[in-house]
Amino acid sequence: MRGAEPLLTPMLIIVCVVMALAAAAVNRLALNGSVWEAPSAAVRAALQLAAVSTVLAVALQRVWSSMLVLVVMFIVASITAARRSQAHHGAWWLTVALAAGMVMVIPLLTLSGVVPFTGVAVVPVFGIVLGGTMTASAVAARRALDALTQRAGEVEAALSLGLSERFSRMLVIERPLSDALLPNLDQTRTAGLVTLPGAFVGVLLATGSAAQAAAVQVLVLVSLLLAQVCGVAVVGELVVRGRITRQTVTSAAPDQRRKCHRIKTIGASTGVSGARVLPRQRR
Repeated sequence: MRGAEPLLTPMLIIVCVVMALAAAAVNRLALNGSVWEAPSAAVRAALQLAAVSTVLAVALQRVWSSMLVLVVMFIVASITAARRSQAHHGAWWLTVALAAGMVMVIPLLTLSGVVPFTGVAVVPVFGIVLGGTMTASAVAARRALDALTQRAGEVEAALSLGLSERFSRMLVIERPLSDALLPNLDQTRTAGLVTLPGAFVGVLLATGSAAQAAAVQVLVLVSLLLAQVCGVAVVGELVVRGRITRQTVTSAAPDQRRKCHRIKTIGASTGVSGARVLPRQRR
């Protein structure tokens, strides 16, 4: 592909429409999903990217407007992570996890001079690292809360042995936290062999230099590793300390309690503990 060739052509639009319709058909026929999910997501992505590209063309010209873009990106990422975590209380604490990951990476990149402190350089790197940290933190919180719900008995057993509440919970959620890092770890291990990440392809198409594209991609992958590890570590601490929780009592619990109370009352009246009342058979 030559740099002078236009990318936005009628054929590109046709190919995207065909792939979106094919995804919708497979989702409906094979997975019994909604036929509108893939097309609506594709249309939404196109509209959002068109709007963002228009805004970025103006915002990236100045540092202050670029910082405003970063703030908006961080707010949207925080809201998305909070929703995806499926936490009932304290989901907004995931903002701290995202901030921890970004604080460990972005100042190091800009102060060292590796990434120039300009909008056109900082915003793309910030967006890539923030997106990866958002996904890892949300998945870590969700799977950790799932583990605490499903393995509550193990937590109680550890507490009965005299272990602290924090340590008892950490024993249960260590594996889910580690699993949240697997996608990026696999992508890093297989970069260049199985996958060609977006930063590599973008720089390669823009400059034509494979060495420069590889250097940028390595920088992005290592930045993602650091940011995601820090974000997931903070998520783990927030979960074990009870800052992020999920309500485990369902609405059916009062009915179950009333049912148990009725059975106990019947058992007491018949003189049999835990008696079960069976229907009288007709002769």
